Amino acid sequence: MPKNQFQRMVFAFLTVLVTVHAYVFYSLYVINGNTFMSITGESSVLGAINAMGGVSVLGTPVPIWAVVLIEFLLAYSLEIFMGSPCSFKLAAKVFNPAEAHPVIFETTIICATVGLMCPAMSFLAAWLYYPYAMGFSIFTLLANWLRLVCFNFPFAFFTQLFFIQPLIRTVFKLIFRNNAAEAN
Repeated sequence: MPKNQFQRMVFAFLTVLVTVHAYVFYSLYVINGNTFMSITGESSVLGAINAMGGVSVLGTPVPIWAVVLIEFLLAYSLEIFMGSPCSFKLAAKVFNPAEAHPVIFETTIICATVGLMCPAMSFLAAWLYYPYAMGFSIFTLLANWLRLVCFNFPFAFFTQLFFIQPLIRTVFKLIFRNNAAEAN
């Protein structure tokens, strides 16, 4: 897997690129889609979002592409500075990387990353998508954060473990296969 800082940044970029699209789709269509359609009376989620003028971010409606871009920038920064380094350290506390089977160690890293990134990104999302029109309350913010963690954690765990990480690891190996051949 990633051997240097450049490869770690590429790996994080690929992971966040796929992950953000999955979570924006999940959040807008699966979690909130019926609510959006019932509020606007539209027959499709995309129609409802367009009828609302976009997705409310910090109390201002923005288009879906802007939501993806905002979440990508936040998630990539968080992954580079907190997610990757801390998840490796947590996994290394449980298993010795030199002695543990690579699949076990990589699975431990994935679980640690989800355990760190899901609450952190859910907290950022609780701020971004807070219902500011109702006025601010710290209790509402914390309740929204807990709600988002409860919705997002199972989705994050299973998609990362069984879909996103296997896909990204395969793509990563294809991109850097010449480097691996030179190393051997």
